[in-house]
Amino acid sequence: MNKEKRTAIFERLKAANPNPTTELVYTNPFELLIAVILSAQATDVGVNKATAKLFPVANTPEAILALGVDGLKEYIKTIGLFNSKAENVIKTCLALVEQHDSVVPDTREALEALPGVGRKTANVVLNTAFGQPTMAVDTHIFRVSNRTGIAPGKNVLEVEKRLVRLVPKPYLQDAHHWLILHGRYTCTARKPKCGSCMIEDLCEFKQKRDYLE
Repeated sequence: MNKEKRTAIFERLKAANPNPTTELVYTNPFELLIAVILSAQATDVGVNKATAKLFPVANTPEAILALGVDGLKEYIKTIGLFNSKAENVIKTCLALVEQHDSVVPDTREALEALPGVGRKTANVVLNTAFGQPTMAVDTHIFRVSNRTGIAPGKNVLEVEKRLVRLVPKPYLQDAHHWLILHGRYTCTARKPKCGSCMIEDLCEFKQKRDYLE
């Protein structure tokens, strides 16, 4: 895909949604960090239901530590993998208190050192909480990048690095939100909605005609 076509794609995505953001509900960087840890292999809707009950009771590292693992599990037991996530959240809260004065760090190295925080989670926090032009590649972004031809790659890291390099700079900050939403609602896994896609004429998906209705 050439630069002109890629630029046109992001121009349209921006025009349709000028201020995209995560669908996770949060009010500060700590709440976002916890929500993203909980969202692994779970839906944002499911996480939001759990945190709507958790955050009014505990939305600081100290408050969640006071709940303890078992107390935290009661709030997040509707989320997949809640046992291991509860352990990681408690360990992360302890690390924040002991190593960061209870403040969420704004560097990749420090974030990835926290229990339960991988590269994708760190990228979400760096981008959404701290305004850094990172690219959190999930299954939606991986699929959209490969299917459309925007930034094909064999694995998540390859797609991430290619997107950071190829997405036009004016769109880089918000690109991962646009791509996630496009993959979640339009360029879906089993049956993409090519017939109602705003970038259908720019997309290089070879089987596109099969889905034009």
